[in-house]
Amino acid sequence: MKFYQKHFLTFIFLLLLEIIIAQTSGFIRHTFGDFLVVILLFYLVKAFFNFSNKTIGIIVLIFAYAVEFLQLTPLLEFLGLENNRLAVIIFGATFSFVDLVAYTLGIITVLLLEKFLTRKLSSNLS
Repeated sequence: MKFYQKHFLTFIFLLLLEIIIAQTSGFIRHTFGDFLVVILLFYLVKAFFNFSNKTIGIIVLIFAYAVEFLQLTPLLEFLGLENNRLAVIIFGATFSFVDLVAYTLGIITVLLLEKFLTRKLSSNLS
């Protein structure tokens, strides 16, 4: 375990962007926000753990899918958080297949971006 400031700053930037997006509605909030949230989580994990990008991507995607599928259960009601605005924003209230697609596309995008950046960096060092 090691702290990587560059990845943490990327996480902070994306977190601030997500907070701004949370103030909107429609496609930007519901779909693009879900697309970005897995990228945000990717960089949060990457800021502290030196796993491969693929491993981090799989872990984040499984986590996102698990949270989405938990929306099919009365989890927030069971925890007494159904009226807690923050809990509803973080965990969501309704299952959506479109969210699963957004999560998947977000992970694919960040993995391709990381692959591109790694190649560009190594070609600049050569």
